[in-house]
Amino acid sequence: MPAIDRNATAQSRAAIGGQPSGPGYYTVKRGDTLYRIALENGQDYRDVAGWNNIVNPSSIKEGQVLRVAPPSAPESGGAVVANPVASGDVVESRSLDQPVAQATTTMPGNGSVKREPRVGKEPYSDEAYARLNKNGEQFALAPDSRVEAKPDPASTVPAATAGPDDVPWLWPSSGKVVASYSEAGSKGLDFSGRAGDPVIAAGDGKVVYAGAGLRGYGELVIVKHNATFLSAYAHNRKILVKEGQQVSRGQKIAEMGNTDADSVKLHFEIRKQGKPVDPAQYLPKR
Repeated sequence: MPAIDRNATAQSRAAIGGQPSGPGYYTVKRGDTLYRIALENGQDYRDVAGWNNIVNPSSIKEGQVLRVAPPSAPESGGAVVANPVASGDVVESRSLDQPVAQATTTMPGNGSVKREPRVGKEPYSDEAYARLNKNGEQFALAPDSRVEAKPDPASTVPAATAGPDDVPWLWPSSGKVVASYSEAGSKGLDFSGRAGDPVIAAGDGKVVYAGAGLRGYGELVIVKHNATFLSAYAHNRKILVKEGQQVSRGQKIAEMGNTDADSVKLHFEIRKQGKPVDPAQYLPKR
């Protein structure tokens, strides 16, 4: 059993004592990797590294506090600063029963000067429209000549109930499901198949991880679809995409294999806000 320097551990705890904690932060535990921390918080590991000024992803230490959510907007101390509305030099004043033509404009230091209304109104006619449109003038229709627009029937169709981060999911493999999701066991679905069978992107997104740095997953691809959902594809024989690459729903991203597994299979996960969810609740009916 490796020796632990208790003084160093105490100093480390003291050093992080003043660091932030709570939602959006994570304290590194023994055995953690930056890749796994990012996956379990629904983030790109490169973003997590950037938020914490980490150059080497392998350099995190036990007890270190990491930001695992995007930094918030600059804080303003909670105070809302209201800027006064700029007022012009001209203020128009009139009583409610005073005709518009008799409105007066108060000029600072110059008393009151009567102004005529800038826009006149006249009943609509083809001749009036042609004359005013020809002169490039703006005009307003008289109240009794306004045309009431009827709503477009198509606009009355109820909007879709899908949320902004919902994903139109696709099955990642045509293979048979040999293991179902379980909160106490498998965090996704296992598909059987033969080595080299295609592994398909279940939705549009960006590849945020491609490699074998997460123990238990073998050659792994992680796709981030939006701020809410990630999908993971494990035990591949060959990865066909690179980190940072945009992929399309239905695109072949890997070949099925048995890396870090006892048989050829695809292990597929959907993670919502970094937490595993049952893919069967999101995938379409077969």
